[in-house]
Amino acid sequence: MKAGTLAPLAGAAAALLLAGCSWLPGSRDAAVASLAAELPRHQVVLLGEVHDNAQGHRLRLQALSRAVRAGWRPAIAMEQFDRERQADLDRALRTCTTADCVIQAAAPAKAGWDWAHYRPVLELALREKLPVVAANLSRTDAGTIMKQGPAALFATDELRRLGLLSPPPDLLAAQRKEVAEAHCGALPPSMLGGMAMAQLARDAVMAGAIASAARVPGASAPRPVVLLAGNGHARRDIGVPRWLQPGTILSVGYTEQPAAPGAYDRDIVIPPAPREDPCKAFQAPGR
Repeated sequence: MKAGTLAPLAGAAAALLLAGCSWLPGSRDAAVASLAAELPRHQVVLLGEVHDNAQGHRLRLQALSRAVRAGWRPAIAMEQFDRERQADLDRALRTCTTADCVIQAAAPAKAGWDWAHYRPVLELALREKLPVVAANLSRTDAGTIMKQGPAALFATDELRRLGLLSPPPDLLAAQRKEVAEAHCGALPPSMLGGMAMAQLARDAVMAGAIASAARVPGASAPRPVVLLAGNGHARRDIGVPRWLQPGTILSVGYTEQPAAPGAYDRDIVIPPAPREDPCKAFQAPGR
């Protein structure tokens, strides 16, 4: 191989991996470096996840850490913290020296998150003194919306601010389809509308948290924000980006199979995590 050909090949490998081709030998490090260099070019970055896929979490952390070490200073918005715990989270970030201290002080009770995946992110935030944003709607609030609609939780002004007074019909229909597929087609149709609306509300609340975190009093420019959330929230076509003002937004999926065109700006395909078939939970006993 001629001298001088390695750099172009590495760049091509990175581009292919970021487009979803994760099988290229030796390309993963190049892809992490390429993504890390791209993150600071955007005002808002959404980095998705499969919640139980450790490899996806590691790759995401590597890109984020590398960008921060190079000087990027984003606020880190996290699905894992509910919005009403922001004051607890701020206090913990001021007083805690360990990620476990932050988790104990501000994490929702019985949330079911595997904190081993998120502890390194909090350690990064503590070490680099980065703001962390509690971005999610609590399970209790999501349940209220599912059963009674968003007007049962939000005042009219907040509904208008969030964009939930009249959600786009195409978006609601798309979320109904996603909810049905995520539950293996086992849910009765009567449940789909409420669950889809709760998902829309989560996305709208996350978008609102991003917008708030970007505003820094006295600053000449908005602060960059990166959202760490499930792949569904990161989707450009039906997720949080649909609720954000137009701007420099980058959506990155860490998916276990190639996503549909247009779902993400970058689709990084990762090996599936070992798990039982989730549809077994919806099967009748004895089947």
